[in-house]
Amino acid sequence: MTETTKVVPDLFKGIALFTPGGDLVYCLDRNKQVHWHSQLCLVFQELLKLSEPPHFLVPGYTATVDRWFCTREKRVKTVAELYPALRRYEPLLNVLFNLDKVVWKRADWQEQACNPVIIETYRSRFPQLWENHDLLIRLDERWERELKNQFRPIDRQKKEDSLAHQGYVLRLFVSGNNPSTKHTLQKIHHLLETQLNHPYTLKVIDISKHPEAAETHHVSATPTLVRVWPQPIRRIVGELGDSSRVLQLISTN
Repeated sequence: MTETTKVVPDLFKGIALFTPGGDLVYCLDRNKQVHWHSQLCLVFQELLKLSEPPHFLVPGYTATVDRWFCTREKRVKTVAELYPALRRYEPLLNVLFNLDKVVWKRADWQEQACNPVIIETYRSRFPQLWENHDLLIRLDERWERELKNQFRPIDRQKKEDSLAHQGYVLRLFVSGNNPSTKHTLQKIHHLLETQLNHPYTLKVIDISKHPEAAETHHVSATPTLVRVWPQPIRRIVGELGDSSRVLQLISTN
């Protein structure tokens, strides 16, 4: 991996985003309010020619560092957190963020977001992320200019038209990480990949972890598949084994 060497500031917020294949994009923000995970996802989209930013990598493939001056203790303090999948990259992160004798803490585990079974469902759509391209990129002013020019804000109607051309936005509501849930995930993923023939985005939501999401989407039973876009919103509650019924739900205007 290669990159331009740059000085690490004394006080900063640092974010690193990895791919399952081991590529890395990271940033150091002196002001602690400029760089965010979404920008790192956009860099991967551009570098690897992805159809959309790989937001599903967040938070399971992220590491964060916060270095600040503690006025009470009159010294600089550092907190470093990462997710279990990145434990083997600690030495590399220590070099990139200039960390010495820092103990990396395990970030709070979000089972649904970091579930390997769910992450694996994206492999067929984003195979580049499972390949190693020997990328180690620091987000800097050059990248920010390129991203700003390429991903300019667009008005609401253009955005909706763009989504309509891109495909479908789906939500799958499940309850718990159990064999039944895994079977449902495998079944719906196979159906979408082999029979839908249109681009789609599928977000899996565990209502046992996020009951507020179930209330917002009026979900009272699982599994429930909701087509969020294009409108009108449509849903199927219960058994998703009837492929023709599921496809009809998704594709009917």
